[in-house]
Amino acid sequence: MTSTLGIAVIGTGKMGADHVRRIGHSVGGARVVAVADPDGDRVKEVAAGLEGASAHTDPVAALSAPGVGAVLIASPGPAHEEALLAALERELPVLCEKPLTPDPAAALRVLEAERRLGRRLVQVGFMRRFDAEYERLKGLLDSGGIGRPMFLHCRHRNASSPSFFTSSMLISDSVVHEVDAARWLLGQEVTAVTVLSPAASSAAPGGLRDPQLVLLETSGGAIVDVEIFVNCGFGYQVQVEAVGEAGSARIGDAGAMVVQAAGRRYDEVPQDFTVRFADAYDRQLRRWVAAAARGGVDGPDVWDGYAAAAVSEAGLTALRTGTRTAVELAERPPLYR
Repeated sequence: MTSTLGIAVIGTGKMGADHVRRIGHSVGGARVVAVADPDGDRVKEVAAGLEGASAHTDPVAALSAPGVGAVLIASPGPAHEEALLAALERELPVLCEKPLTPDPAAALRVLEAERRLGRRLVQVGFMRRFDAEYERLKGLLDSGGIGRPMFLHCRHRNASSPSFFTSSMLISDSVVHEVDAARWLLGQEVTAVTVLSPAASSAAPGGLRDPQLVLLETSGGAIVDVEIFVNCGFGYQVQVEAVGEAGSARIGDAGAMVVQAAGRRYDEVPQDFTVRFADAYDRQLRRWVAAAARGGVDGPDVWDGYAAAAVSEAGLTALRTGTRTAVELAERPPLYR
């Protein structure tokens, strides 16, 4: 790249602030030139630590700030559609944290706006696709190394959940990562969802249906089971085992430090997703910045965001009704094939 890419960051909460830090310390060829957040005090504080960056409470105003050449959206999901449509109107490359939108109808509106432009400008922040272990598993499956995949066994555990977390958010905010990972690893769409709930953990806040077992059926005849447990108590853990006709492969066990002390040997368990996927976030941002500087994207696109939203919607229906629920997908436009 011959010049520095100016980025507007929309949302300065935990994820937005983490992205601002990464752009400043881990990603070359880019700088944050504008930040936006409804919390005026917080956005001014973030902007104060960035040389020359402007602070805004209106995300659309941030997109029009001098020097903005790309947009990173890390605001809450319900605010994504407005910012996405405004960015597309200005033909700015976007990295949008998941979910693309909270529901598939909104995602289709974004898809239609991008389709009218005739090129892909929006990338969705499903960062697991950039994790080295996930990439190795993807390569193995694509090469046929364990034969036709029949099962993906997934575990997704958090030490504790935020106070605002609801039973539906276990699916829409957590399992959505497994939805995208399964679609990408298998190269198949999810066609139906079933959700089973055991008796809630004693560590779960009152009324929270935690843990849950989410079963995904795919267009290629594979089954994906996801244990989502957001108050497991011991740490953050993400594992996947793929079972094929000729073998199996598992990721999620490596990378931890092994400690030997006081007559004991143990592995450290990460306590937060930003620790477990730190390298994936860095790699995602570097590749997006490089692609955005060329006027495009390099990762999960609007169709992937829409498909994840459609599966999540079916999952929420399955959670509410206790029945297997089919996933309804629109026809996939040629732009995303």
